[in-house]
Amino acid sequence: MENLTGLELTCNLTKHDFIFTFIPLVYSFNFLLGVVGNSMVVVVIYRHLKLKTVANVFVLNLAISDLTFLVTLPMWAAYTALGYEWPFGDFLCKAVAGLSFFTLYASVFFLTALSVDRYLAIVRPVKSRQCRTVACAWRVCALVWLFAFVLSLPATYIRKTHFIKHANVTVCGLLDAEHKSLLAALSLMKAILGFLLPLVIILTCYSLIGRALLEAGQVRKSSGTQGDEVFLMLAAAVLSFFLCWAPHQVFSFMEALLTLKKIHACAVVAVIDTAMPFSICIAFFNSCMNPILYGFVGKNFRRSLLKLLRCSSGASSLNHPSLSTRLSTMSYRGSESTQNTDRRNMSLSQVPEM
Repeated sequence: MENLTGLELTCNLTKHDFIFTFIPLVYSFNFLLGVVGNSMVVVVIYRHLKLKTVANVFVLNLAISDLTFLVTLPMWAAYTALGYEWPFGDFLCKAVAGLSFFTLYASVFFLTALSVDRYLAIVRPVKSRQCRTVACAWRVCALVWLFAFVLSLPATYIRKTHFIKHANVTVCGLLDAEHKSLLAALSLMKAILGFLLPLVIILTCYSLIGRALLEAGQVRKSSGTQGDEVFLMLAAAVLSFFLCWAPHQVFSFMEALLTLKKIHACAVVAVIDTAMPFSICIAFFNSCMNPILYGFVGKNFRRSLLKLLRCSSGASSLNHPSLSTRLSTMSYRGSESTQNTDRRNMSLSQVPEM
């Protein structure tokens, strides 16, 4: 543990007592809601839907990643409730922080992989048939876990406990003056690889999906409100990702500027100190939304969930499709519709490549 008696603070530490009560409550709510939702996704896929589709493989890994991420919340809740006093030692400081970074990257990458898979399934169902296999999906998942682990190593290494004498607290953070350039680099890496690049890919995939469905006439000609449900899910997925992570990324970038001494105004520092805990709460909430957006929207998933809740022990006599039933169905219909629109010079080949 490093003693930061010589730490120079040009601005007083901003502390609001309500944060030490409100934030732990939000963390606890996110923890309970997220654990219940993601656990249901894991159990339903394993017991009923099985791992027979690419979408199910990605959703399962996404749920596992979110569950692992949520496991760290009780410690962060205790840390905040104690007034930013870290009582768990240096090892857990590194382990919990590293696990948070690890699962943060993994969750975002699985969301991105799921978006690319939806694009291939709906816009290019024939051309992508050979590469969209369960075996290929598991290889992608292995690469995602490995890449996320590598990206989390630098933050894990430099994260440690510091005793700030004048404040009489032991904090778990990244406060080394010698590592300020590395801290800024890590913040930039998190912003680009953990938010901006995935957001661009997700937006591109869902924009091309929307355009393909419109050109194929699937949304307007679909029976009932199926097309509307598809677009609502796509829009909700993009909005959820952006709204949950954008505030945290903005304040993380501002914090990096503060570390590099590019921000000096104490009023701005106070805003960062106050807003950062709330932005983290919103970011954590995305782990609660993922099961709803990528699991509960499927009719077969809801049917299997009800079956599970009723403690039905009989094996299902029906073959359940993937969690993305609506999207997969529309991909085949979109393919058929494409052949028809080809004759009218309105084929899906007009959709630009990624």
